[in-house]
Parts: sequence; structure tokens; C-alpha cells
Amino acid sequence: MKVAFLGTGLMGLPMAQRLLDANIELIAYNRTLEKLAPLRDVGVEITKHPHEAISACECVILMLTNAAAIRNILLSEPSRSHLAGRTVIQMGTITPTESKAIRDEVIAAGGDYLEAPVLGSIPEAQAGKLIVMVGGTPEQFQKWSKLLQHFGSEPLLIGSVGSAAAVKLALNQLIASLSTAFALSLSFVQLQGIEVELFMQILRNSALYAPTFDKKLQRMRDRDYSNPNFPTKHLLKDTDLFITEAKSTNLNISSIEGVRNILEVAVNRGLAEADYSALFSAINPEALNNDQMDSVL
Repeated sequence: MKVAFLGTGLMGLPMAQRLLDANIELIAYNRTLEKLAPLRDVGVEITKHPHEAISACECVILMLTNAAAIRNILLSEPSRSHLAGRTVIQMGTITPTESKAIRDEVIAAGGDYLEAPVLGSIPEAQAGKLIVMVGGTPEQFQKWSKLLQHFGSEPLLIGSVGSAAAVKLALNQLIASLSTAFALSLSFVQLQGIEVELFMQILRNSALYAPTFDKKLQRMRDRDYSNPNFPTKHLLKDTDLFITEAKSTNLNISSIEGVRNILEVAVNRGLAEADYSALFSAINPEALNNDQMDSVL
């Protein structure tokens, strides 16, 4: 089987490499050609036009930034005219509403569609330890599980299209909310002159602890947000998606709207490309370094 992989950014590249390690033939496309260099260097076929990749393969994997990018690359001509007989597996983070609409357009063009967003970052993608959540039919899940197992050993069928997208947004809302809450508490104890390790000892031994706290602790203490596994701008984007979808419910979303404001402050301070732990500097900005202060001014 030959797979078209569209989108080789921070997550897409290691995911594509997982398929290569399994000796699956790939043809790859990315809007920024330079990001394809690691795949080109190991002999992957590269195309400058997405319809060329789509037409050459039975399966098309999407790891694109947002629904607008998907529509531009997949659903505009001439790509749309090559979707007949192809299965599209959408693995990025979009809303359930967007996923269902894209499904309908793919089916109208003669193709098949399922969603399979993932939880995890670059290290998990490299190790094949992502949590893969599938929205589709049981028949689609059975057909494509073996391929998806290269990204995570136990893909989970959540339900029909839209359900996996919903779970993914719910989880990313937790990433944003937990990280913001931890950054606020960490900042508070630091400003009170309390030893951070004593605070962490208590936290680790409590029901309040989440492993993500230790993953981001040193970055926050050092204010070192370089080499991101997940940039601030992407967490802001996903938070906006959650808010957009949640507004159609009767939920009180004021808490996540507050988190969104924190993320926006971080982005406006020049930390869009930094690891999302940079939200710490939006909560506790007194010690911004000179470069960051220059970006604010």
C-alpha cells in the first residue's frame, strides 16, 4: 500500500517517519517545501502539488494545521477531483462540526473519510506511543487499525465522525486549563518565598497531581521555552476551537475563556512559537528577559 501524507510539521514529520520505519511507501506534500527535506533525504517521493499525491495513493493522511488548510489542500480543485476511491484519514485537531462537514464533501466527491486525532507530542510520535482516537464506522476502524497502530499500539474507536474530534478538544482544553492553573500556583508559592521542591513534594503526594506538572516544571522555573513539542500558538488555536464548539452548548465556559486570555497574552509577548509552558510568563511576567521585553515594547 502507498500512502499520501499531507502535512509534515512538528507532529507530521515523526508520524510519517513511523510509516517509513514500517516499510510503507509514502508520497509526501507540505506547503513549505523545506519541511520535506528530512523525508526527501531518505528517498521519500515528494510532490509540489497535493493532487499528485492524492491520485497516486489509496489512503490520504492529513496532519494539517486547521480546517481552512484542509479545505484549501484537499477540497479545492484539482485535488477534489482525485478523491474518488480514496480514503481520507484526518488526524489533525479540528472541531466536530468541521470534521463532519469535511466528511460530507469528501463523500460527495466519491471518497471515504474517517478522523483519527492523536494525543501526545513529538516524543510520543517518534516512539509510536500516541493515543489514537478514531471517529468512523466499525468497518472503517477494522480496515485501517493496522495502519493506525504504527502511531499508537491501541487505537480507540470513539464513535462516529465528530466524536473523536470532540474528545480531542476536551483533552486539549485540559492541557490548557491544567497548565495555566499549575503556572498560577507555582508563581504564587515562588512569590511567597516558599521552596518549590517542598511545594512539589506535597503536590506529588496529593490527588491534585498530574504528570504534566513535572513535564513543564523546569521550563517554567528556567523560563526556557525553546525547542517546543507544542507551541503556544497551537494551544491557543485549539482553545479557540473548543470555545467555538462549546458555545453551542449550555455549558459555562468562563474558565476556559480566562485561560484563552492568558494564552493570548503569551502570544502577544512574542511567545507564539515557544513551548506552551510560556504561558507561565504571561501569568508571572516580572522576570521576562530582555529579548522578550523588547518584543512587548
